[in-house]
Amino acid sequence: MTTPFSATTRATGAGPVVTVSGEVDVATAPRLRAEFGALTLERGQLLVVDLAGVTFCDSSGISALIAARNLAEEAEAGVALAAVPDRLSRTFALIGLGDFFPTYPSAEEAIASQT
Repeated sequence: MTTPFSATTRATGAGPVVTVSGEVDVATAPRLRAEFGALTLERGQLLVVDLAGVTFCDSSGISALIAARNLAEEAEAGVALAAVPDRLSRTFALIGLGDFFPTYPSAEEAIASQT
């Protein structure tokens, strides 16, 4: 049985945290992109994407994460990934994205990096 996809956003002093869970694939990546697109990022904020609950991520999901990075850059904000599952981290390394995103063990540590 697969974990249902969800993406929720909460505000922090450093910026928004988008918590993602379930499978991020061709069917669900548009919902993740919409979650990112609904954000209002300000200069100097940090967008944290918490991936602790992600059970699968295909190229559509990776593309959505790259789109989030692009949105952050346009707003002169930062982006960081938190709690990246091992297999997704290995995929990033294999496709040359190992250093594309700052990563942290948890969303809290990513937020703390801004203070």
